[in-house]
Formats: sequence, C-alpha cells, structure tokens
Amino acid sequence: MKKELTDICEYLNNYFWRTKRNVKLTISNNTFTVDFLQQGQYFRIVGSLFNDGVHQYPATDLADEEFEGSIWSMAVPQTIIDLSAKIKEWRDKNEAADSDMLSPFNSESFGNYSYSKGSSATGGTTNPNSWQSVFSAQLAPYRRLRNIP
Repeated sequence: MKKELTDICEYLNNYFWRTKRNVKLTISNNTFTVDFLQQGQYFRIVGSLFNDGVHQYPATDLADEEFEGSIWSMAVPQTIIDLSAKIKEWRDKNEAADSDMLSPFNSESFGNYSYSKGSSATGGTTNPNSWQSVFSAQLAPYRRLRNIP
C-alpha cells in the first residue's frame, strides 16, 4: 500500500501534512526512531536517496542510510486509506503484464477478432482506463493546486 498511497498523494498534490521537520536521520536495521510521530501515523520522507515516499510509523521496510532531509507528519483521512486499498486491487488486476489495459492500441482487429478500449468523452489526453480516471470522482475532493500546502 506504500506505493499506492505515495502515488495517490502525488497525484492529489496533497500529503495531508501537519508538521514538517528538517532532520539528520540515520536509518539502521530498516527503521528509525523519532519522538514526534505516533504509532500507526503516516509520514513522508523527502530528501532521502533510498526512502523518499509515504510510510507508516514505525516503518520497518526502509533501506539503511544516513541523510539530511525532511519528515512530514501526515493526517491521512480514513477514506483515502480505504481508497488506496481499492486502487491497489484495481491496479493489480488491470496493470498486470497480461492486461488489455496495457496494450498501446486503442482498438485492434484482425480476422474475426476486434476490440476497442473506452475513450475519453472530452477527447482529452487522459487515459480513461487509468486508476486516476477510474477513481477521479472519489479523489476530486482531496485535490490541491500546486505549491499550496
């Protein structure tokens, strides 16, 4: 779910951040300890070579390193956490190597076989079969403009 939550927050331009701390952090044995994150709280690492992204505290899946960067404490709404599980399920099914969704073709036919993917009603460039399009109505209330905290 870490990847989905990171992707969702990036797409929304909303990391639901509460505080940002600049830190010199040592990650050892795949984890670290700080006094400002609560058990189960989501946080974002920025400025790391190996661990940038959204994690849940205490994270035990981090690569060992020492870096100077930021940790953003987050208050992710439960609806986004629930939605990230649905998006992961959708992506696992529809972005698999054998999925028709990954075909570079919008339509194809030969012999007695043909298929067409869905298309955008507005004629835009957004892929109507992407997770962003499929879940756009549920994600819309959380979207933020760029460069606004």
